[in-house]
Amino acid sequence: MDVDKNQSKETLKKEIENLKKERGAVILAHYYQRPEIQEMADFIGDSLALARIASTLKEDVIVMCGVHFMGETAAILCPDKIVLIPDENAGCSLADSCDPVEFEKFVKAHPDHEVISYVNTSAAVKALTDVVVTSSNARKVVDSFPRDAKLIFGPDRNLGSYINSVTGRNMLLWNGACHVHEQFSVEKLVELKKQHPAAKVLAHPECKKALILLADVVGSTAALLDYAVNSECNEFIVATESGILHEMQRKCPGKTFIPLPPNDSTCACNDCSYMKLITLEKLRDCLRDMKPQVKVDPELAAKARRPIDRMLSLS
Repeated sequence: MDVDKNQSKETLKKEIENLKKERGAVILAHYYQRPEIQEMADFIGDSLALARIASTLKEDVIVMCGVHFMGETAAILCPDKIVLIPDENAGCSLADSCDPVEFEKFVKAHPDHEVISYVNTSAAVKALTDVVVTSSNARKVVDSFPRDAKLIFGPDRNLGSYINSVTGRNMLLWNGACHVHEQFSVEKLVELKKQHPAAKVLAHPECKKALILLADVVGSTAALLDYAVNSECNEFIVATESGILHEMQRKCPGKTFIPLPPNDSTCACNDCSYMKLITLEKLRDCLRDMKPQVKVDPELAAKARRPIDRMLSLS
């Protein structure tokens, strides 16, 4: 990066810090955000951590550097606060794979089932749900149900299938998936394992089963980060969105992290295009203009909050 670009970035960071103080704002960022966005955040974390943090904040303004459902979750948990998202086009392919109208039909077709929904869903889907989960707590929440309970799990078929395999359940699965984790290449993983035989394979449970079976560790973003920090191993192949490598490298400067590529690309990483929409410029503009603001209809928010609160109580 040349001097002008470095100066421009530093100027933007100063503007953001000044605006944050002026607005009485707090910045939350997901691990999948750009490195410079993570560096500007007051808190970084996975979906569960960000939900917990949002529910305890005292600041009047929350800036959610993540995707839209995360902003919705913060708005649901903090109805008295202003919740901003720097780019309102930052959606989620997994949330989009679960249309609320069609999901409601699916739920009504199985009236004797309780409904577990992944946090990566719209407020409308959460309102149809008995309890929400994240990849961090999905197994714990599922295990809280009686062994003979009839359960629906949506929308991620890969996470649901993984939870079925480790709990011995037979949950009905909605046929949704994350475009990033669906695209990881098993063939390229096999090649990387040959090139780096000592490396541990870290995989997110949203990955396909064939890849999960080759992993040494399967867990949420936060769990994979914790494993990398505490492991005696010095080399890792990482099968989740490549944004997490920034925090892994920051916490483990002496270790090597190799991103697993997707199937259809020569790129050495696998980015979520939605997560990468947020830039320093957009974060600055968001704080300056106090928009885009995330709003959820109060009646819908009340229905969606119940399964979120239940998740937080179980976690």
